[in-house]
Amino acid sequence: MSEREITVQEAVREALDEELARDPDMLLMGQDLGIYGGAFGVTAGLLDKYGVGRVRETPISEASTMGLAVGAALMGLRPVVEFMFMDFITLAMDQLANHAAKISFMYGGQCGVPLVVRAPFGAGRGYGVSHSQSLEAWLVHVPGLKVVIPSNPADAKGLLKSAIRDDNPVVFLEHKLVYPVKGLVDDAAAVPPLRGARVVRAGSDVTLVGYGHQLVMISKVADELAARGVSAEVVDVRVLKPLDIETIVASVRRTRRAVIVEEGTELCSVGSEIAHQISTHCFGDLAGPVVKLSGRDTPVPAAMNLERGYLPQPADVVACVDKMLAAVRA
Repeated sequence: MSEREITVQEAVREALDEELARDPDMLLMGQDLGIYGGAFGVTAGLLDKYGVGRVRETPISEASTMGLAVGAALMGLRPVVEFMFMDFITLAMDQLANHAAKISFMYGGQCGVPLVVRAPFGAGRGYGVSHSQSLEAWLVHVPGLKVVIPSNPADAKGLLKSAIRDDNPVVFLEHKLVYPVKGLVDDAAAVPPLRGARVVRAGSDVTLVGYGHQLVMISKVADELAARGVSAEVVDVRVLKPLDIETIVASVRRTRRAVIVEEGTELCSVGSEIAHQISTHCFGDLAGPVVKLSGRDTPVPAAMNLERGYLPQPADVVACVDKMLAAVRA
């Protein structure tokens, strides 16, 4: 048997370990990667295995770390940078968005920037305003960047390997609440392409679209709806850029209804773009308006009860589906 059950945290570590072993030009960079093992323990043990030359501690300067990584990538290395929280990517946006993402374009494709930026993100732990954000829409907006958010161990391992081997900059985001999620990983599976949404559950009454921890949530909602006789199809976006709108559109054409669930704030979000694309491609097929549930347009609260109010909840998704189906019956 080549399949094993592991967590997302273990899957990310295995991907880094195996790629370090496979490619001598790959290295890890970031704060507290070594002895501490990373902010969420993902890189534990890799310093002892590969040494300080391949697992490099960096100063508390995200801008400097990003600039160093861009230079290393241009010189033929494949750096994987870990920021302790996604919020800290804001400190490196000049180097990431204005340089890493654009260099290949500026030089007519004569050089690539093969680097990966990893970061945990999202709310749910009461970490407050500057350690809980979901800023993926900022990154998707930048031409030249690829953006990946896995929701299960198989995607975490496979898509991270694909990101490391890509010759373009990739931002690989890992929701904090997804790290303990368990699932099967096939050791014999080929490294997947770095694109493509995936239908993780077939259904006929409504399409639920999500990614990261919200995908985990809507999968449980689909179970609840099934117990009530409602068949929900669940689509995992997985790769936010390049966005596979075709898979999402095909699902919505089958079910004629769509609910998009995301954690990022509602204005100009990734879900807004998906809703626009669905409305454009499925206008004649829809039985009602596309519904989008997002994080509130406010900084993330630290108090757990307020944080729950900030985030879309399972009951919100169920209420939306009930309203859609009630309109049809009426």
